Amino acid sequence: MKAKHIILVLITLSMSLGLLFAQAAEASAVPEAAAPAQSLNIFTIFVSSGVWAYPILLTFVIGIVYAFARWVQLYRKEKIDAGKFYLKLRNYIKNDQLDEATKISESYKGTTMGFIFWSALMIFKDARKSGKKGEEMRQSVQNSLEESVLQTVHKLDGGLFWFDTLAQIATYLGLLGTIWGLLAAFTAMAGLTGAAQGAALTNGIRLAIGTTALGLLAAIPLTLIKGWLFTRANNLISDIDEYSVKLINTINNAIKD
Repeated sequence: MKAKHIILVLITLSMSLGLLFAQAAEASAVPEAAAPAQSLNIFTIFVSSGVWAYPILLTFVIGIVYAFARWVQLYRKEKIDAGKFYLKLRNYIKNDQLDEATKISESYKGTTMGFIFWSALMIFKDARKSGKKGEEMRQSVQNSLEESVLQTVHKLDGGLFWFDTLAQIATYLGLLGTIWGLLAAFTAMAGLTGAAQGAALTNGIRLAIGTTALGLLAAIPLTLIKGWLFTRANNLISDIDEYSVKLINTINNAIKD
């Protein structure tokens, strides 16, 4: 199952939890005895959000897990010094040591840039063995590089839109909890008078404001994470664009007409 399908399933489950336990939110609007003042922190906000805290938390956890997976991909698997990698290949290509250049690029085949360069060099070697020369060989190498770029580069920034989606879901869940808390408060107030009525209103407003705050506390980090990973993906794509052109120029200069 693809990652996006897993995320959709988990989001559906989180929404189901909110609906299944929505009635329990009314209990938070029932008047309670006055409690000592508490300091404001994440825990008190979570408690104040009632049952709506759980789908919001689940949405946030999904985002964090997905962020870790993308961090591994963009920072660990794509860990490569593009400039040094290209310069090493360029020297071997200029010295007509294609086997060495191919072996080096193959050792980096787990990265996007390494796979692209390896594909281009393999086609270059095969074209030389088959007797191709001049423009025909240049076109073969160019086509191979473009094909490998189309196969791989889109995976670098693909799927990052899920962070925007999760942030919006967290915000919407917070707003939905806000409306639910106010409705529960006014419903509880209908049959109460005096101090009991005021307590019901206080509890309902506390639930409403708590869910709004918790939704924003989940949405803001997810938005920042998306921007951080998107910047990394863009930097990788820029390096691939730059050094792919340089590699093609180096190969073209090595091709005899």
